[in-house]
Amino acid sequence: MTVSPMPAALVRSIAAVLLMVSAPIAQAILPIQHWTTTSGARVYFVSNADLPILDVSVEFPAGSAFDTVETSGLASMTNAMLRKGVAGLGEDVIAQQFADIGAQVRDSFDSDKAGIAVRTLSDRRRRDAALSLFARVLAEPGFPAEVLAREKVRAISSIRESDLKPDTVANRTFSRLVYGKHPYALRASGEVDTLSRLQRDDLVRFYQRHYAAPYAVVAIMGNVGREEAEAIAEQLTAGLPKTSAAAPQIPPVPALETGIERIIAHPATQSHILIGAPGVRRDDPDYFPLFVGNYILGGGGFVSRLIEEVRSKRGLAYSAYSYFAPQARKGPFIIGLQTRRDQATESLSVVRETLSRFLTDGPTEAELRAAKNNIIGGFPMRIDSNRKMHGYLGMVGFYRLPLTYLEDFVPNVDKVTVGDIRSAFGRRVDADRLVTVVVAADGKPAPAQPAP
Repeated sequence: MTVSPMPAALVRSIAAVLLMVSAPIAQAILPIQHWTTTSGARVYFVSNADLPILDVSVEFPAGSAFDTVETSGLASMTNAMLRKGVAGLGEDVIAQQFADIGAQVRDSFDSDKAGIAVRTLSDRRRRDAALSLFARVLAEPGFPAEVLAREKVRAISSIRESDLKPDTVANRTFSRLVYGKHPYALRASGEVDTLSRLQRDDLVRFYQRHYAAPYAVVAIMGNVGREEAEAIAEQLTAGLPKTSAAAPQIPPVPALETGIERIIAHPATQSHILIGAPGVRRDDPDYFPLFVGNYILGGGGFVSRLIEEVRSKRGLAYSAYSYFAPQARKGPFIIGLQTRRDQATESLSVVRETLSRFLTDGPTEAELRAAKNNIIGGFPMRIDSNRKMHGYLGMVGFYRLPLTYLEDFVPNVDKVTVGDIRSAFGRRVDADRLVTVVVAADGKPAPAQPAP
């Protein structure tokens, strides 16, 4: 099914709040309603009666950060197996029944969370059929042993193939060095030995612990009213495991004690370079200064400093980028690029010098003004479809962000100053405590730049 665009009236209302960078924001963009079901699940709802579409997701604290070194891959496999069979229905039957009513189902999984989502036409017949089957998938997963055995073989084969690639080597090394023994260091898909040991009972126990009703976050967007949305949320969470235990928590991320470098031999013709450290939480008060500042540093594509210094001036790489990936705990701050292996040393030196100058001086007023214009001007494209809006709805719900998060986005970007960016980067990025990984390099690494 094609993702439908936002109604013209809604787009106009969004555009109205984006007149100028300095213009006040006087109205909410979209009203988000929130309540709790009788089973304890948190529900976030936006009604849009202009399109005959309904998007519903249910997510849980069940991401890869809830694995251990011994069970790496368990969380991912549990999530993947939800649609592989329920009582009396095999995976092929489930897939066919969803297809017959024109519904789309997709898994969602990352370090923090896992879940499943359905998109269906909102007419009563199709909607009821899709939600009835969706509720069974959520509440009655069978985790058939024969399907698990097959999926383990597939996953192990994929891991073995991936481990030969230089980007995988770089990413895996980077994660281990940045996060050490923290579960964020674990590979989401697991390892060959841990997947080999997984048994059906392991999935059942993980499901019972992590997919409980009080931990569920339900996001509903589309052509239903509040009363219907309440009934849908009750239907989808009533059959989930019950518990009075506290929700699983991810431990804090320890700071790096010192800078770390790893130069790894590989036959690839391109060097893969990653630099970074633990960054910020999703609810970090520095998020917007870091977001805007990083747009200038390396997140703004061809208008960023890294692209200017690495590509435009020196032709060392086609692309160089940076980003913060906020998570429940400190997600990574990453700078990355690929270059010819004989240019790795020079490229690394340029990146370090560029970052050092940025940490010392921050952006210029002209850079900040241009970044704000680009971010604010592009904001409507972030929410120009039901699916994008639904994604934000789930994020707001899972991380318990303010219900006005989208309404406040433009004002929060607009009020960032050069001083805010310099201060935020000074608190969150320490040039003396960064991990540097280079896979497939000739010669020795460039010396680290002194901290500003």
